Amino acid sequence: MKKNISALITIFGATGDLSYRKLFPSIYNLFQKGYFAESVAIIGAGIDQLTTEEFRKQVKAAIQNHIDNPEKVESFLKHLFYKQQDVNDTASYESLLQLSQKLEDQFNLEGNRLFYLAMSPNFFGIVAKNLKDSGLTNTKGFKRIIIEKPFGDNLKSAEKLNNQIRNSFEEDEIFRIDHYLGKEMIQNIERLRFGNTIFEPLWNNKYISNIQITSAETLGVEDRGGYYESSGALKDMVQNHLLQMVSLLAMETPNSRNSNDIRREKVQVLKALKNVKPIEIKRNFVRGQYDKGIINNEPVQAYRSEPNVDPNSTTETFVAGKIEIDNVRWAGVPFYVRTGKRMSKKSIQIVIEFKKNPRNLYYENNEDNAANLLVIDVQPNEGFSLCVNGKKSDQNNEMQSVKLPYTMPINDKMNTVDAYENLIFDVLLGDQTNFTHWDELMYSWLFIDEIEKVWSYEQPNFPNYKAGTNGPEESDELLERDGLSWWNNL
Repeated sequence: MKKNISALITIFGATGDLSYRKLFPSIYNLFQKGYFAESVAIIGAGIDQLTTEEFRKQVKAAIQNHIDNPEKVESFLKHLFYKQQDVNDTASYESLLQLSQKLEDQFNLEGNRLFYLAMSPNFFGIVAKNLKDSGLTNTKGFKRIIIEKPFGDNLKSAEKLNNQIRNSFEEDEIFRIDHYLGKEMIQNIERLRFGNTIFEPLWNNKYISNIQITSAETLGVEDRGGYYESSGALKDMVQNHLLQMVSLLAMETPNSRNSNDIRREKVQVLKALKNVKPIEIKRNFVRGQYDKGIINNEPVQAYRSEPNVDPNSTTETFVAGKIEIDNVRWAGVPFYVRTGKRMSKKSIQIVIEFKKNPRNLYYENNEDNAANLLVIDVQPNEGFSLCVNGKKSDQNNEMQSVKLPYTMPINDKMNTVDAYENLIFDVLLGDQTNFTHWDELMYSWLFIDEIEKVWSYEQPNFPNYKAGTNGPEESDELLERDGLSWWNNL
């Protein structure tokens, strides 16, 4: 794997929770593994009035709280600098340019500049503009920008934001980060599909009955009530994370592992999402909001009682839906997605259910015929399993479902990189495979906007599920109408 990467990394929003909890520990891990050697410098840009020494102390504390190997922290901190930055003040970008040029000469960084916007999307456009106007994007090396979600809150706002950023950066220089795409088992989807001949011939509507994707949290909105009120589960989770998983599961075999080929096939899936009419949205999509309840034997409050939440809020904290893909491979195969807060347990899981054998010799009643399953556990227990039918260990001919599991060994788990570490490394290499292309965003917003439009016409009956449960009853009924049930029994 490539080492000795040279780059100046500038993080806007450097004193925020994301930076301390994820970004600095991830960059440090890359540093201590030797990918940078001495050819890296990091500028933390924030609104707080700090000296570089004060900032280094805060980053040191954050790193030691989140990593297991602090041996090279002191060496790493020598590459870290702080710059108080008003993102609206053009003069502050001129001084940022001077600092950038100084550090590039000091650390021999070859003019490679990476800008990470770990801040509110409200500032994305103005920061991108000022980076260009100040000359910070005029460099002899590469220039790349990483943008956190949410990228707009509908198609119209996403287009406006994209146009603003594209005035300063080309599409291949924009990395719209979705941390789900950095998770080990999400990246394993492609390997399982295209690296095993037993799966790819069966990966179609002839053999697959349905696919289920669950992303459940026990946490509530915590201190994000203000953000969540303008987002909700549909935009916060379905529009990006869940539809990204759908596209990976459903895409055609790419011509190569090249990022353009992979992303092209993902776009084709999102283009093929079946247009849903209002009556189908009402039937096939369920929304919910958690009430007070019990989590881990502790009482928790209702969503409407959370800080910065409207006491009459109609924001959904749960979504379940039936998605169909209108192409030859997947016609007739439902993709069921489900996500929610304050669920009974934390779980990210994908279940591929294969069709039952129409004439199984070993089951007198075909309803007892257990389906074959491929289960991909993303969190908390990374691994996958194949469920097949076999003979019970007795003198009868009775059958039983047998689980053939693979769980990531504990030593591998300890060495597994964080999703952000994976993704930052990809950006430094210029690999866009695990990032969202504008076309993917556009087609996902087209789909989500139709659901949001229908929901805006009706007042939901909230709250409609207790914290610590599996969501509203309508979520189970969604599958029961098709003679199915959720395999992930939270």
